[in-house]
Amino acid sequence: MMHPEFETYLRRSDLAEEAVRKISDLAVARKLRRNELLFSAGEICRHKVFVVNGLLYTFNISAGGNQHILQFAPENSWTLDVESYDRQIPSQISIGAVEPSTILCWQKKDFDMLLAEVPQLKKFAEGLIARNIHYSRKRILISLSATPEEKYEDFIQTFPDYLARLPLRMIAAYLGISIKTLTRIRHAQLQR
Repeated sequence: MMHPEFETYLRRSDLAEEAVRKISDLAVARKLRRNELLFSAGEICRHKVFVVNGLLYTFNISAGGNQHILQFAPENSWTLDVESYDRQIPSQISIGAVEPSTILCWQKKDFDMLLAEVPQLKKFAEGLIARNIHYSRKRILISLSATPEEKYEDFIQTFPDYLARLPLRMIAAYLGISIKTLTRIRHAQLQR
C-alpha cells in the first residue's frame, strides 16, 4: 500500500528507493478521532507509530487525577512508549489524539525485521533516538530549573505553531504548571 506523505518524508534521508518501498509496504494506516486513544496505560505498546497528519500526545494521569503531558507528536514525527514496546510490558502512559489524525503503524516483529534487513533504516532510527535523548534532557533541565515564565517562553520558542492547535489546559499540563498560572503569564505578556 502506498503512503505518499510518509515516503516523501523518508526520501529526505539517505534511504534507497527500494528500502523506502519496503518500509512503507509494511505500514498499516489508521485514523484516530479527536480525543481517541491509541492505547492506554496498562496496555502493551505493540507498534512503532508515524504521524502522517494531526497531533498526538503522550500523557500520564497521576493518582490525584492530574494529567501530565510528556510530549507531543505532530505530523512527520514518530511516537511510542519505548519501554513498553522494547520490553513488551504494560505501559505507564497513554497516547491519544489532540485532533483528528492519520497514523502509520508497524508491528514490533515487522519493524525489528526491517531494522535487521535495511541497514540505512537502523542508522536513521539511531539518529532519531539521539535527537529524542537530546530533546528529553533539555526538557528535564527546563522542568527542574526554569520559572513558569521561562518554561512558557521556551515552549513558544520551540513549538510556535502548537499555540493555535492546543487548548491551554494541555499546554499547562505539558509545562507542569496550573492553568491559573499559565493564564496569568499569558495575560502579563499581553500587557507588555
